[in-house]
Amino acid sequence: MPEFHVTELRIGQPRPFGPRGEPSAIDRQPVAGALFAGRTGFDGDAVGDPARHGGPDKAIHAYPVAHLAAWARDLPDLAARFRPGAFGENIVVEGATEADFCLGDRWLLGGALLEVSQSRQPCWKLNIRFGLPDMARRVQVTGRTGWYFRVIEPGIIAAGDKARLAHRPQARWPLTRVARLLYGAQLDRASLEEFADLRDLPARWRDLALARLASGRVEDWRTRLDTPGPIS
Repeated sequence: MPEFHVTELRIGQPRPFGPRGEPSAIDRQPVAGALFAGRTGFDGDAVGDPARHGGPDKAIHAYPVAHLAAWARDLPDLAARFRPGAFGENIVVEGATEADFCLGDRWLLGGALLEVSQSRQPCWKLNIRFGLPDMARRVQVTGRTGWYFRVIEPGIIAAGDKARLAHRPQARWPLTRVARLLYGAQLDRASLEEFADLRDLPARWRDLALARLASGRVEDWRTRLDTPGPIS
């Protein structure tokens, strides 16, 4: 069965961020000990924009170590920035990437049971984080987005814990296929219909798929991806 392990746990509190000082907890810091993972994430962690981040469907954000070297190759002038925690993740994953996870996967990690709920949809805060006006678009295009876990059974998780796949109900929907549907073959009707019918799909994603099916158009990504003001 597939496995991965966690090299770091990270938490943060909202601070002013970006050209307008919006609160963000993207600068999460490593924690030396174990943490309790509850239904909405780790104890001591928070989000700056609860309307768009956090909550049960986005309780824990994971990002693979493997992507950091790829980013450093792509953007050598910024190589020093591509280190664990660079993408605001809660857990730093070694031994797996998006290709190894499917929507609905349930993973035993430490004393908790986690479920893959959705891929991350990158936003303009990454442009500020890396000082590149198109960084969020780069993350979207490459598919190096990371993903979110729901916490199905709360428990204690520590750095060094190894995760084991417990259940894979939707093997047809690896996160790489999700990315292709969202950002590549955006109007593939058969896939959109299948996607919208998936069990436990977050409501916003189901609404997105249904809107595309109804309108025959793709939603405007500019508000999510484009920085609201100059990068200083």
